[in-house]
Amino acid sequence: MSGTTAAPARPRRLAAGAGANRWVVLVVLCVSLLLVALDATVLHVAVPAVTEDLRPGAIELLWIVDVYPLVCASLLILFGTLGDRVGRRRVLLLGYALFGVASALAACADSAQFLIAARALLGVGGAMIMPATLSILRQVFPDRRERALAIGIWSAVAAVGAAVGPLLGGFLLEHFWWGSVFLVNIPLMLISLPVGRLLLPESKGDGRGPWDVVGALLAAAGLFGVVLGVKRLGGGEAPASLLTLVPLVTGAVLLTVFVRRQRRRAHPLVDLAMFRRPAFSTSVGCIVLAMLALVGLELIAAQYLQLVLGLSPLQTGLRLLPLTFAAMAAGLAGARMLRWLGPRRMVCAGFCLTAGAVLLLTALGRSDAWGLMLGGFVLLGFGLETTLFGAYESMLSEAPAEQSGGAAAIGETSYQLGAGIGIALLGTVMNAAYAPGLAGVAGVPASAAEAAGHSLGEAYEVAARLGGPGGAALRSAAAGAFVHGLHVTLLVSAGLLLLGALMALRLPRGMRCEAVAVPAPRDAAESRVPV
Repeated sequence: MSGTTAAPARPRRLAAGAGANRWVVLVVLCVSLLLVALDATVLHVAVPAVTEDLRPGAIELLWIVDVYPLVCASLLILFGTLGDRVGRRRVLLLGYALFGVASALAACADSAQFLIAARALLGVGGAMIMPATLSILRQVFPDRRERALAIGIWSAVAAVGAAVGPLLGGFLLEHFWWGSVFLVNIPLMLISLPVGRLLLPESKGDGRGPWDVVGALLAAAGLFGVVLGVKRLGGGEAPASLLTLVPLVTGAVLLTVFVRRQRRRAHPLVDLAMFRRPAFSTSVGCIVLAMLALVGLELIAAQYLQLVLGLSPLQTGLRLLPLTFAAMAAGLAGARMLRWLGPRRMVCAGFCLTAGAVLLLTALGRSDAWGLMLGGFVLLGFGLETTLFGAYESMLSEAPAEQSGGAAAIGETSYQLGAGIGIALLGTVMNAAYAPGLAGVAGVPASAAEAAGHSLGEAYEVAARLGGPGGAALRSAAAGAFVHGLHVTLLVSAGLLLLGALMALRLPRGMRCEAVAVPAPRDAAESRVPV
């Protein structure tokens, strides 16, 4: 016998995307995303309990709430590109471990400073998890049609996490102490670590050249400054204030140095050539504009529901649920819509539908028009998720596979920046339209009218102190001015959304589905081992 046929050795781990296990991988990635999305919103309802227990000052309370998204947004590019270098699965598992440890520390915090530090660690863990989930998804689903379906499921889970966070927080606070909103992360992380280690495939970039440590630190510091400045603006800080200008200018300078450094390097941390691809740069711009409209509107809508209509926080959360359910539906239907419409028409239609919903909501007044609100929120959620789905899918598909971690980090950073800019911009528009309506209210001193012009909540406090006809007149005028400001803000938001629809015209008309390379069977001669 001159030879025998030998079966090839079975690899220890299936290649990324091989076999049906990719759908199990998607489940693990969705659990990761759910935890991060929950943690971004679950603390909001616990703020009063934290304030009562830890007695933080006004600045400390601001940092307790803001330090998590601030740190997370700043480190996305650093950890996204690090995953491309050392392995995305490795960074994700380290993020799991850090997120679990930080959750335990936050639950046990006995001072405001300790809680701020724990929340900062949670932000580091979130920055390790977020880009890794998208970049692994990009590798596990090389076929664009399947990847579109996976991104739809991924985005639907993100919508669920953002909506369930406040509801879960409210339930836990009714039965346990405020630290329980953090402890809920630990069991899921204890499951995700071993399951992720067993099931998630490792993947990394081409590994050419050294990792640019200086560039990564420049990006992190620059983003920290810009995001901090934007958050200061959104919190009502004056644009000319040093607390706003210093971080914004410093961050912008550092990011400029980062970009110049990347252009000079043979092996850059982030391949800026991606931005020369119209589909990639347009997708990033669409994400910023969509989030700019969404987050600012959600914040103002919550104030309208509670302060104008007098709904409780739980009732407010329930009123906003249709928006979330519509977003989930759009995410699950996104793959089919993308194949039918193509990226250009899908994203453009999403922006137009959202603009139509926003214009519909301008009919809201001081009475509770729940039917109108329901229809507007459903259209708003469906339209925005359609836009975000098409933009994210186009962005990931345009990025080279070896740069998927950096591309995912850019997408998540643009998401965070859009949210921060939206709160600052739409909040400024709202205040500019609201404050003049309180000038010259009969029976109200000028000093009281000026104080009431800061916010609707403060106006109600001033009205309660005044009492009598003057207080009643101020309260009525403040509610009317807020509704007017809401209408102006909605019109500005609609204009921005229509601008996004025009921008989306630069996206490709149809899906370009590359053929997925399948290893050819080995030649019979190669499979014979001489004896």
